[in-house]
Amino acid sequence: MQKTGKYQESPRDPILWGEGDMGSPVVQGGDVYPERNGRVSLQWLTACKEERALTTDLMDRIADPSNLVTALRQVVSNRGSAGIDGMTVTELKEWFNHNWQKLQSSLLNDTYTPSGVRGVRIPKPKGGCRQLGIPTVKDRLVQQAINQVLNKRYEPIFSDHSYGFRPGRSAHQALRKAGGYVAQGYRYVVDLDLEKFFDKVNHDRLMWLLGTRIGDKRVLSLIGKFLRSGIMQDGLMSQRLQGTPQGSPLSPLLSNIVLDELDKELEARGHKFVRYADDQIILVRSEEAAKRVERSITDFIENRMKLKVNREKSRTCIPWELNFLGYTIHDDGGLGISRESVSKFKAKMRPITRRNRGISLEQLISELNPILRGWLNYFRLARMKNHLCGLEAWLRRRIRCFRLKQCKRAVSIAKFLNALGVPPNRSWSTAGSSKGWYRLACTPAACEGMNIAWFNRNGLFNLYSYYCFTFKETAQYVPRTLGGVRGR
Repeated sequence: MQKTGKYQESPRDPILWGEGDMGSPVVQGGDVYPERNGRVSLQWLTACKEERALTTDLMDRIADPSNLVTALRQVVSNRGSAGIDGMTVTELKEWFNHNWQKLQSSLLNDTYTPSGVRGVRIPKPKGGCRQLGIPTVKDRLVQQAINQVLNKRYEPIFSDHSYGFRPGRSAHQALRKAGGYVAQGYRYVVDLDLEKFFDKVNHDRLMWLLGTRIGDKRVLSLIGKFLRSGIMQDGLMSQRLQGTPQGSPLSPLLSNIVLDELDKELEARGHKFVRYADDQIILVRSEEAAKRVERSITDFIENRMKLKVNREKSRTCIPWELNFLGYTIHDDGGLGISRESVSKFKAKMRPITRRNRGISLEQLISELNPILRGWLNYFRLARMKNHLCGLEAWLRRRIRCFRLKQCKRAVSIAKFLNALGVPPNRSWSTAGSSKGWYRLACTPAACEGMNIAWFNRNGLFNLYSYYCFTFKETAQYVPRTLGGVRGR
């Protein structure tokens, strides 16, 4: 595409761009909708026309053996469950070795027919279900091949405010950006929630958006087949008329293409915003402006983009009331952990630390440690020393309850506590108590015997210590001792 005064040619990155690929123009919101009436600019339409002329051979790149092999390796590394045909990723490698030429021919001749997807519903914490669609491994291979080629065309034109499902971008970058806006004085947040976004995407509008930049009719036809492929739920196959169920390699890219239209509109209006997938917040300086923006953007999403805004969950709030990607934002731009994230953490720990599980303490801790490490690594940007103290005390109490329940009888409890250094008289008085197991786990004798040092010896990952010593910038570490009889 030729360089004009309006557009800047995107930098040619040898890692991002394959040999012979040409970059798409960097398009800002003002380039697409330069006037308040929302009319699309002629320059943008011209750029799309040129882009279509440059993408008439996309299927040749998608069906290229090197691209298919790269897609195969990615699908195998991602693992995942089998689709409705029962083929696993291990079996896919052997199938590809014998059938890659047939696959290539069907793609080039536009005769490839996708299979239906296996529907899976996952319960949400606040009620309802999230619909997932698991394609067959062959369809995942083709979708990954499409994604690798299309991503090179679309990545340069996506908004700088978008962070979800993009190479080199993460949720932590989105959170830092939002915190920076709050520190600049944008103290009111429009928190928009798209109702079942992945299930409500309008197929016709999505195909129109793809058609503005893709000139290869074979690619558009194949994507349309994937969108319309049926979904098998509870043994019954049903036709999909809208939506792109989560679970396929192509779904994240398609969702970004759909929501990039919203990004361009917000850029044209000059708003400060951050988007991660379908989680979006807009930051303004006053409550009146927040309410006005919420009304106008809701109207744009529902009438222009043909999506549905969940008015019950969408709201105008101040940053510290926010739950954006599990975080909240302080007035100075610092990040904290939200109440919902603390509740989710406890909900996840309860079934693992259930006291009637028939496993050893070593096995329980080996199950807990990877989860605790991953959880802390994600929330490492939050200022949460007080929260961690409370969460660790709560978790240790549940493990004490688990260990005491394993003793079963009073004599076994007394011997166990006495072996941990608790005096015999206190061991026997605790063992003979009529309290329930959970209350028994918080008695002075139980806390003295199973103190922090005991948990450390058994290998339990220490959230507080690791947080303070490793993430000192957010923890603002203050030395802590193990003082106190209870050792909590």
